[in-house]
Amino acid sequence: MVWKLVSIGSRRLALLVFLAVLSIASAGAQTKSHKQTKPINELSKLREEFISATKDYKASLAKLLAIHERNVIRAEEKLAQSKKLFADGLISKNELGVSESAVAVARDKVNETRRQMASADTQIADTLMEAQAEAQISKAPLRKGTLVSTTSYIRYNGENAWALADAWKVQRFFLDSFKKQLPVGVFGQGAIHDRWRLDHRNAMDISLHPDGPEGQALLNFLRSNGIPFLAFRAAIPGTATGPHIHIGRPSHRY
Repeated sequence: MVWKLVSIGSRRLALLVFLAVLSIASAGAQTKSHKQTKPINELSKLREEFISATKDYKASLAKLLAIHERNVIRAEEKLAQSKKLFADGLISKNELGVSESAVAVARDKVNETRRQMASADTQIADTLMEAQAEAQISKAPLRKGTLVSTTSYIRYNGENAWALADAWKVQRFFLDSFKKQLPVGVFGQGAIHDRWRLDHRNAMDISLHPDGPEGQALLNFLRSNGIPFLAFRAAIPGTATGPHIHIGRPSHRY
């Protein structure tokens, strides 16, 4: 039943984030007074719901952890009995091995659940940190040439102007370097940007993880040419669906 609880927690997390995104998508079809709501308030609400869902998920993991820890104690007690029986010649080595394996499996489940709980804590901390970082950036825009790096994203405020008409330079670099086409996920305004009300008309998203070899090469090229970018290592509610490299100035909300 607790495994089912964790599954429900995972689905609830995804469902809440999905519903929150849909609520932003439907904002454009509401009344004029609703349209006047500041996008930053919608983003804050989305983050709050994401954090709340993650906390619920962690709470379900805590209940599961308690069960796994009790199972470890029982498995260790049974193993102690099996060792004694084996020493007395009453059970075979294979039967002893079954008890030893049961202890190992029980301990693995405890460690995995603890890892998932730590991951939930990290997601909450990252979400709060990104909110603080965005608030700081909005108050004090980055100077040209400044690089900001967090656990979730890297932002470079390039010195040079950028326009989608210059995309060929990036595409040629990638083709010459890796003998394949640049994996462009979105060129200009995309459906997801419409839903999130982000002005993405003068930017393009590249489907590369910024920490991979191709991603690192691309980031180095962009910096060496003064081209602004945002490189996301993970999904950020209301901002990024997953790891990718956004080439161009940050997309402003409208």
